[in-house]
Amino acid sequence: MPRPAPLARRCLPALIAVIVTLLTGAAPAPPLPSGAPALADPRAQGAHVHQGLAFDTCLTPPLSTMRAWRASPYGGRGRGCPRQPHLTAGWLRQVHAMGWRVLPVYVGTQSPCVQAPYKRRYRLTGDPVQTGAREGEDAVLRAQRLGMREGSALYLDIESFAPVDGVCGRRTLDFVRAWSAAVRERGWLPGMYSSAESGVAMIEQARRDGVSGLPEVVWFARWHDRGPALEAEPVLARRAWWPHRRIHQYAGEVTEKYGGVELTVDRNAVDAPVAIVRAARAPVWEELRKEPRKEPRKDLRRGRR
Repeated sequence: MPRPAPLARRCLPALIAVIVTLLTGAAPAPPLPSGAPALADPRAQGAHVHQGLAFDTCLTPPLSTMRAWRASPYGGRGRGCPRQPHLTAGWLRQVHAMGWRVLPVYVGTQSPCVQAPYKRRYRLTGDPVQTGAREGEDAVLRAQRLGMREGSALYLDIESFAPVDGVCGRRTLDFVRAWSAAVRERGWLPGMYSSAESGVAMIEQARRDGVSGLPEVVWFARWHDRGPALEAEPVLARRAWWPHRRIHQYAGEVTEKYGGVELTVDRNAVDAPVAIVRAARAPVWEELRKEPRKEPRKDLRRGRR
């Protein structure tokens, strides 16, 4: 049986960053829950879907680590560290050529009531619709610079916040919907990463209330010892967000070693769209080398001074 392709996630050295998650395949996706509605398969929109396991680390791993970790059951993801010396379009092309696939995550403005102290300086303070639209456009531009193309998934990072309802929840939802609309209008597929009990609970309640313009894929964080549970997340209706629309981050801060290289990672299970990576253009000299060689023209006239 052929080995499934791996995946990857990285981040740019900027406050508002595109992060990419590298994942490698493993477990097959669970079957569609009984009685699930016939949601559109994202592949019908041109998306590329990956099914398997993933890991994330704070820093984008160097190429040597990505080669070594091909022996693992995972792929990889980079969290929002401020400096990413390995993150370039060339890195993306090379890890993609190794067989890894990519989940791009955009880390920008956070909920007005974000809980992490180090994230509070990035709280939403302005108009949520204008801010979301501006950052959605920025996410697409950054992903394009890294060599991703239209049809790719882009995941908005919304860290844990409370309360989920009230003014804070409404402003956060307005921001998420505006970001998603800007990404969707440019031909990309919007998704969202958040904790199961905050951001994911918020958009699931909005879905039940009939709100439109939501992210099309959910990446929920709920850590426990039972392993991945793509189809059994308590805050999500079993018939919602299918097919190929879920990622579960099920464990964190786990140290593992493959190919002689040790990393501390978070673990994820994936059945969702990934980035579509543009092929590198051949250098000019390669194009010239393909042209037929022309013999020098001989001047047959003799004796001419």
